[in-house]
Amino acid sequence: MAIDAIAVICGELGLQPTAAQAQALATYLDLLQRWNGTYNLTAVRDRQAMLTQHLADCLTAVRPLLSRVSKGRVLDVGSGGGLPGVVLAVLAPKLDVTCVDAVGKKAAFVRQVAGQLALPNLHTVHARVETLSVAAFDVITSRAFASLANFTALTAQLLAPGGVWMAMKGKHPGDELAALPACVAVFHVEQLQVPGLDVERCLVWMRPAP
Repeated sequence: MAIDAIAVICGELGLQPTAAQAQALATYLDLLQRWNGTYNLTAVRDRQAMLTQHLADCLTAVRPLLSRVSKGRVLDVGSGGGLPGVVLAVLAPKLDVTCVDAVGKKAAFVRQVAGQLALPNLHTVHARVETLSVAAFDVITSRAFASLANFTALTAQLLAPGGVWMAMKGKHPGDELAALPACVAVFHVEQLQVPGLDVERCLVWMRPAP
């Protein structure tokens, strides 16, 4: 069962989801697979691959994020099918998570997930992030959205004072780090290990330079 596999993955990552949270993640995986055939949310079609390449991958970011921000507003840019936004909203109910995507059907899917999983802290916006005019966010995150320079440039106006960017990346993005403007300060590059995947992953933490 997916719920058992999710519990194992969470255990390896030092996470302790409640039974309801583990069930919510399993239901989300079901919805992702079901809607994917019609909405083309992800190129990954196999359920087991979705579990490792998407769900487990996003679960690796939960503890690092909560070690820095236990409550507040989080923006997931280019969220697609809600990765990592849905995962963060499920496991961190004190975070208020907004997923933004330029593709309407992907935003509609996340809205469906929020309703079906009864997640009052999960919101979705169908828009290009640079056009958003909303309250600022404590953390802005992305996964496979854009280069670090573009990611920070497009979202700088949405970052609250004292806020940070958390970019989910594969291997250490040396070229992207070198291309960042002087107004962005990288304060930590955190290596991650995804259970069940032999791949390089890292989180790049940034803030506006003083």
